Amino acid sequence: MNNDRFASDKDDIERMAKSRVGQQLWISLPALVACIYQAVAELEALYPGRRFTPDGHMVGSIGEVVAAEVLGLTLYPASYPGHDARDADGRDVQIKLTAGKSVAMYATSDRLIVLRIVSPTEAKVVYDGPGQPAWEQAGAMAKNSQRVISLYRLRKIAEGATWTA
Repeated sequence: MNNDRFASDKDDIERMAKSRVGQQLWISLPALVACIYQAVAELEALYPGRRFTPDGHMVGSIGEVVAAEVLGLTLYPASYPGHDARDADGRDVQIKLTAGKSVAMYATSDRLIVLRIVSPTEAKVVYDGPGQPAWEQAGAMAKNSQRVISLYRLRKIAEGATWTA
């Protein structure tokens, strides 16, 4: 992993990775990713009322690689069933990235990491903890077999969660 893209040195990465549940972890996005979100902001300024929100696989892949680099995760191959990565303790990890107010899940996971894009150049970790409490408090199963949970609810779960990295 080339962590130099995300922090000035390895100590910064280790310090950031130790910030978990209940603390806001801010992440500088890689320059190429920041360019995408800066282009979106410029397009939306040029064409008021039009949304140019990146979505789908691109956003998922961005979240996965950013979380893997910053939090020291080992990514599974793309479209691996159920999980995106494995952490140093051997836990399966589901990674979600959004610019919105909620995320959707197909199933629970040992560890859930949710990132939110807060500016064209930064994201923050909204939740990094056990997946089961999030799954239990998510909404009803939708027709697409997903359950949605708000970032607000995830923050509330994090405030009461017991989690060690």
